[in-house]
Parts: sequence; C-alpha cells; structure tokens
Amino acid sequence: METLLEIIKSTLESGDDVLVSGFGKFCVKHKWARKGRNPATGESAILPARRVVTFKCSGQLRAKVNGSKS
Repeated sequence: METLLEIIKSTLESGDDVLVSGFGKFCVKHKWARKGRNPATGESAILPARRVVTFKCSGQLRAKVNGSKS
C-alpha cells in the first residue's frame, strides 16, 4: 500500500493525473491567488496561488457506496 501511495504522490508532484480504474481519479488543479480574510482578526489578506489535489470517485465506486449492485 505504501508503494502505491508513493507512486501516486510522485505522479501528482510531476503534474500528471492518476486514474485508478473502478475507484477514481486524482488530479492536480491550479488555484489562482485571491483575496481572503483572517477569520480571527477580520483582516484582509492575499492568499497566494497554489496547486491542490482533487479526487473524483468513479461511477462504480459511487454506486457501491450508495448500495447499488452494478
């Protein structure tokens, strides 16, 4: 399992997507810089651009989680 996670991590770090058939797809998305606010102080701040990892589950996995037998 750790080997699989290392492969996924290194693939995502290089900017490529990872598709696991019947499970889902891990993608790297770019988030642009934007205005934000510190919730504790209310002070405005600029949040820097960054990359985030997203996951979209497959239809098969969604069906199994929701109790469908297909």
